Amino acid sequence: MESLFKNFSLYIILTLLLLVCIIVSAAVGTASVDIGDITDVVIAILFPFLKTEASEFAHTVFVELRFPRILMAILGGMGFAVSGTAMQGILRNPLVSPFTIGISAAAGFGASLAIILDVGVIGAADWFVVINAFFFALLAAFLVFCISKFKGIYAANIILAGIAVMYFFSAFTSLLQYIANDNQLKGIVHWMFGSLSIASYQNVVIVGGVLLVCIPLIMKNAWGLNALGEGDETAITLGINPGRLRILMLTLSSAITAIIICFTGIIGFICLVAPHIARLLTGNDHRFLIPLSGLIGALLLLAADTIGRTILSPVEIPVGIVTSFIGVPLFLWLVITKKNRMN
Repeated sequence: MESLFKNFSLYIILTLLLLVCIIVSAAVGTASVDIGDITDVVIAILFPFLKTEASEFAHTVFVELRFPRILMAILGGMGFAVSGTAMQGILRNPLVSPFTIGISAAAGFGASLAIILDVGVIGAADWFVVINAFFFALLAAFLVFCISKFKGIYAANIILAGIAVMYFFSAFTSLLQYIANDNQLKGIVHWMFGSLSIASYQNVVIVGGVLLVCIPLIMKNAWGLNALGEGDETAITLGINPGRLRILMLTLSSAITAIIICFTGIIGFICLVAPHIARLLTGNDHRFLIPLSGLIGALLLLAADTIGRTILSPVEIPVGIVTSFIGVPLFLWLVITKKNRMN
């Protein structure tokens, strides 16, 4: 009961912090809006029966410009964190993430291919980069599965296969960058920095739909991840099929990461740092760890994007750079000062 109360308190605190961050993120930027006006807009939208008067300028800035970006930051951070938690759970290694198995490298290759050759797997030209990034990200996960299948679906085999796939796609991306002209190279580099600048309600709906399917399935297997954390032998005695669970979690985590990356570019460290922070706060029970990681990931990415938009305004720093600056020292501090709590 005490543990349940503690976790419930953490959820409440993080949710309130996220709401504060949403209001601040909506108010600051190149076109600053008073926080009181933003609050009036939110109240007018959520509680129209109160007939709260809101500034038309604040309404336009919030609803049309900043809210889609805020939603994408929340969904993206949540998705990255949950997928990272699931990957660390099935591989019993706190230093792995969906990016470790080559998903980001493959997505970068797909986007580079579309930018340089103007060639997409399917779809209209405007969607070439997005669809290519998504397709090759899933292809990387499929290759990791096929390679590790030969030696057995074990943690070490998945990690080694992922490293091989990562270097494979990185090499092809480097080749494309070598033959690119200046404009194409600029486009590739900008996409690989990671940014939320192209967020739209349409993109939010697509990402949200995938998360709505995948995250509950991951949560449904939280007990299985707990059992797997005690070792494959223990999991088997408890009725868990380790190979099948790893395939399911690998598929779901890859789908989440792929759909986010194709709209945001490569944003690192959220899927590594958020699970670490959550694990320090709540322990290794995935029933609490997964949703807490999601909240922390949403808060981290939204805060990082707000900092990137405002710190050198009107110049915008891509959020992928900001998360690296924040994530690297934080991650090193966690590794150096805290014991490994996966075991």
